Amino acid sequence: MSTGLIIAIVIVAAVVVVAAVLAMRSRNKGPGGLKRRFGPEYERTVAEHGGDTKAAERELAERLERHGDLHERPLEPAERERYAARWTTAQEHFVDSPRESVTEIDRLLAEVAAARGFPAGAEYEDQVAALSVHHADHVDGYRRVHRAAVAPVGGAPQTQAGTEEMRRAMIEARSLFEDLVTSSTGEHGRHRAGVGADTGGHMPWSADRSRPKES
Repeated sequence: MSTGLIIAIVIVAAVVVVAAVLAMRSRNKGPGGLKRRFGPEYERTVAEHGGDTKAAERELAERLERHGDLHERPLEPAERERYAARWTTAQEHFVDSPRESVTEIDRLLAEVAAARGFPAGAEYEDQVAALSVHHADHVDGYRRVHRAAVAPVGGAPQTQAGTEEMRRAMIEARSLFEDLVTSSTGEHGRHRAGVGADTGGHMPWSADRSRPKES
């Protein structure tokens, strides 16, 4: 095979790959593609924009443009064990210290996300935006935990997080935690494995436990 023919084949292959990537991005950025990609996050963003679908889709398209190429770093088994143990400890302390537990879960999610390659926890809004692109099904649990963790203590009743609200926030946040701890590079929140198999069974929260009294 001549050198010229080899070069031609390489060029054609490169063009095909580029065309496929551009086509995939186009599908993702279109209205239907964004709705499929973001799922419940799409509906939440539309509601946040007062039903303005075009404004919501512009925001989601911008998130996809900024964070769509992010590659998640797989965690080592020891890291997964360590993070799972921290979750279990925070969960066990919830009945006696719900706010401290929620604060630790908020901090833990930020650390795990950063370890996977997402923006650092100090850049909360940017981190959540990136997580919404790759873990759209479960990112809102993180928002709920964060709101509960930063809610003022002793403020107006409407700004305080009650014990039941914090408990529900932790339960919702667990799904994102499981995604981050167990999924491999390229997997998204819609395809997560059970955490117990990878973390020695240290996981989780039983929603059937007796509920703590309201604060």
